[in-house]
Amino acid sequence: MNSMNDTVAGPAPGRTSRTYRFRGLVGTGLVATLAAMVATTLAAALARAVGVGFEIPDGGEAIPLGGFAVVTGFCSVVGVVVATALLRWSARPAQRFLWTAVALTVISLIPPLVSGADTATTTALLGLHLVPAAVMIPTLTRSLRTRTE
Repeated sequence: MNSMNDTVAGPAPGRTSRTYRFRGLVGTGLVATLAAMVATTLAAALARAVGVGFEIPDGGEAIPLGGFAVVTGFCSVVGVVVATALLRWSARPAQRFLWTAVALTVISLIPPLVSGADTATTTALLGLHLVPAAVMIPTLTRSLRTRTE
């Protein structure tokens, strides 16, 4: 007589759930990254259209529109990595991410203030630091909350 074992081959219990949480967070983060890149680049193009030169005195050249997209994308991906790490190692990842992201956003406002650029460029750069923060921080915080409940 053959007896069958009731166990099912597959991933360990909980592993699929955790993998889903991480993949979901990363997917949400990457979509938000693309949205932040587009929003920042469009805002920079609009600022340029109304006369902001984006010239930094040390280099003498204007910041290209593509530069805004690249830097926004890089920093946003770093934010996704931070959120993923907090999801893995923090008991309260959403709260920790929110405080960390806000603190880093405030710190990111310092370079435009000390760059020596004209008032229009400085003001535009400050605003362009807040645009991706307004996209990324609420999206990732919300995503962390829904994945830990």
